[in-house]
Amino acid sequence: MLLQNSKIAIIGLGYVGLPLAVEFAKKYPVVGFDINERRIKELNSGIDHTLEVDVDLLKSVLKGNAEAKLNVSKQKNDLIDCNVFIITVPTPTDKNNHPDLTPLYKASETVGSVLKKNDIVIYESTVYPGVTEDECVPVLEKISGLKFNVDFFAGYSPERINPGDKEHTVSKILKVTSGSTPEIAELIDQLYQSIIIAGTFKASSIKVAEAAKVIENSQRDINIAFVNELSKIFHLLNIDTNDVLAAAGTKWNFLPFKPGLVGGHCIGVDPYYLALKAQQLGYHPEIILAGRRLNDGMGSYIANEIVKLLIKKGNKIKEGKVLILGISFKENCPDIRNTKVIDIINALKDYDIHIDVYDPWANHDEVLHEYGIKLIDNLAKKQASYDTVVLAVAHEEFKHLAIREFVKENGIVYDIKNLFHKTLVDARL
Repeated sequence: MLLQNSKIAIIGLGYVGLPLAVEFAKKYPVVGFDINERRIKELNSGIDHTLEVDVDLLKSVLKGNAEAKLNVSKQKNDLIDCNVFIITVPTPTDKNNHPDLTPLYKASETVGSVLKKNDIVIYESTVYPGVTEDECVPVLEKISGLKFNVDFFAGYSPERINPGDKEHTVSKILKVTSGSTPEIAELIDQLYQSIIIAGTFKASSIKVAEAAKVIENSQRDINIAFVNELSKIFHLLNIDTNDVLAAAGTKWNFLPFKPGLVGGHCIGVDPYYLALKAQQLGYHPEIILAGRRLNDGMGSYIANEIVKLLIKKGNKIKEGKVLILGISFKENCPDIRNTKVIDIINALKDYDIHIDVYDPWANHDEVLHEYGIKLIDNLAKKQASYDTVVLAVAHEEFKHLAIREFVKENGIVYDIKNLFHKTLVDARL
């Protein structure tokens, strides 16, 4: 297959799929496929609620031209003429932190039903090593009736999207690629090279590419867990963690990680994928799971510290009022998936504390649907009405708040993100 003859299907139009579809649509005809009818209608109206794609850019590729354009659809028939299928669906965990490959299986079934001879299927979803060839390819073979590496081929190119980051966009992040044969690996690499200005790295196999992705986020998770543990220790020593990190950071090879909540769809999930595969092979991964346990426990730890501070200051706990600033999993981003702010909220609710949550980025309906929380509309007339204010997410809008104006005379400010000067807060992580 020649690159110029490529017609690309992107399966899943979320934070990963849509930016990729838009980038490819600048050079190739692209079908963006998603089963969410509301999402399709939204995109066809030129609206992207994830805010990952510029409105004007989205509208320009939707209009398209004779050579290249983006057609977003939930109709499987629109996929029939495509010859490259890129799957970018979520890979979550269930309530027991076990990897849930259901979206990947369903996407593979969809692609399998329209797969033809010489087509290529590329997976971008984060998985443990072996999922593409051992889990997904058999689904493609079963549904299509075609034989792998004879009739069709596969590849893996892990996504590296950083939600809310307008500097490191999809074309500016180096892309790891791989393919099921040397020839297909080269073709896939050239395909991504045609849109990725940062360049590509061709991995030696699909499993290597899968492993590279899953350890990227596992490594970050472990490093943050380490500084979270340091934060707990330094708190007991009455030492400011950020002062310590600033001093240690003067060494040229010190890694600049900061304590905090670790949620989202990647770092808070991916280590469980690697851990599961290790356990299937009879190995118990101690460091990976220890880091996850520590990071997963930070929400309840922060809630307990808030309660201790309230007691020390003589504030009531039961029916006290708390304002949480931010519920998305990171700053300047509407993504609420797997946010760990909810852990703080749930832990405080155990004390019968009344909680208001304000987030100018998050979608009110999504937060209500996912977490049963009704966000407050604004902070107007909220001065001096709370026993506690918790800065949970460092949105740009919060930087210039007169934070102490929202707490009562004896109230406390807990700054998780170290957004405010330490003289303005009672505690910070």
